[in-house]
Amino acid sequence: MNSPPPLYPIDRIISIMARLRDPERGCEWDLAQTFATIAPYTIEEAYEVADAITRGDVAELREELGDLLFQVVFHARMAEEAGHFAFDDVAASIISKMEARHPHIFTDAGGSMDETRWEDLKAEERSAKGIASALDGVALALPALMRAEKLQKRAARTGFDWPDPSGSEAKIFEEVEELKTATTEQTRIEEAGDLLFAAVNYVRAYKISAEEALRSANAKFEKRFRAMEALAGTEAFAKLSLEQQEELWQRVKTGE
Repeated sequence: MNSPPPLYPIDRIISIMARLRDPERGCEWDLAQTFATIAPYTIEEAYEVADAITRGDVAELREELGDLLFQVVFHARMAEEAGHFAFDDVAASIISKMEARHPHIFTDAGGSMDETRWEDLKAEERSAKGIASALDGVALALPALMRAEKLQKRAARTGFDWPDPSGSEAKIFEEVEELKTATTEQTRIEEAGDLLFAAVNYVRAYKISAEEALRSANAKFEKRFRAMEALAGTEAFAKLSLEQQEELWQRVKTGE
């Protein structure tokens, strides 16, 4: 009797997911999950992929990509159980999308790819789906800075944008004053949001990703703060005056 051919890794992971979700023999935790309960894990795994890339840890990247792939398989399995679609449909969907978005590669359209052409192709897809607003399709789950930038870019494609950085720069000062004069907690929250939104618009005028810029600033601050703690001693640092802490901060900056 011939043994069945070995499963490809992707087939095996799909089989494992099916086993975990088996109504009679599956795992209680996996069976209890829904799209909504799994979504936070999907986002977390995507961030862990990005973190491994940032740290240059290729071994960790391989593992995190596997975790992210498992999230895709998990969602596809739940969709298949509900009669919506299966993993193969997910793969077929992205195949069609990538071929359509690269006509210079997969057709005789010619030319090359740049951000404008890419966005034009995506706009055609949205139009074909009956999406009316230029802002439709910007995911709500994106980090706020990243979503602000995408919303602004979409608006800019309709001509709704400052012609140069001076407009967004003036807007920042305007929002600072409005935040300073806000009198209620809700108003302060709204004005703080307007200020951050204006800041994103300003750095976007210089072709800078606000998300990447803030991530870099976070890393720099963390590095410098840890260095200050090391110089003073972690417990001793909190007992220093603000002037003494500032002196350490300047020492760390000078030593970089």
